Amino acid sequence: MLDMGIRVFDLRYAFDPTNSSLIFYHAQALLSQTTTVNDVLFGFYQWLDDHPSETIFLSFQYQGSTGLYASSNAAVQLQLYNILTSPAARHYFMQTKDELGTLGDSRGKITLMRRFDLDKLPDSYTAALPGLHFSPSLWTGNGADITLVYNKAKSLSAYIEDYYQPLTPTGSSAIENIRWKYNATVKNIRKATSQHPDSLFWTWASSNNIANDPPDWPQIMALGNETGYTPAGGVNQQLVLFLKRQRGKRVGIVMFDFFGQPSDLIDTFLEL
Repeated sequence: MLDMGIRVFDLRYAFDPTNSSLIFYHAQALLSQTTTVNDVLFGFYQWLDDHPSETIFLSFQYQGSTGLYASSNAAVQLQLYNILTSPAARHYFMQTKDELGTLGDSRGKITLMRRFDLDKLPDSYTAALPGLHFSPSLWTGNGADITLVYNKAKSLSAYIEDYYQPLTPTGSSAIENIRWKYNATVKNIRKATSQHPDSLFWTWASSNNIANDPPDWPQIMALGNETGYTPAGGVNQQLVLFLKRQRGKRVGIVMFDFFGQPSDLIDTFLEL
């Protein structure tokens, strides 16, 4: 992914089934029982050593509902804290707090985006972490238009679209669900090109509506179903055409699902 141009990653962690190591999940799906958060970070560190002019953004979020009694308890929070404050992490993570560094300062470094709280630990633990804090308690679930202040002293806000499940009527078509998600996505990107020029914009192009009948799975939302049922494709295909019209404009961070399709999606985005 890094070699294909991806520089922002959504990492969702929880304890493994033995409650001993932090590993990665997506919803209830365990991605690997043996690949730990610490292992993956060292992979990022090595890549930055090999590409010292590059910079990476890592978003960490606790993944709930991974086990019957699983929670972001003190043990989970302490292990994550220890990982993010290790000597290696202090070297590779930007140590600025509550604001973005310059591109020059960020080269060879990781910017931490903290979509988690350390509310089971003393306040001093939170104070010791670098990066931008996006508390889950302030993040609007399924929000199409979120404004989240991450630095009150300097009045710095992030403008976020995370409309991950279109609220269409049950039985609505895939075309309609894709349209609702596409509209929310491009609305936030348009805002990034025209408003708050020094602010952080964070847009999610990924979604699903598996509660629909029939379900609209993430792949259908991103790519369509490759039939006449979705003639314009999914969100990804439609975004390529939209992004080509944004050439030369500032669009902020955009998170793609199934980013390898269509083949010109990432190149189109990076050429902005």
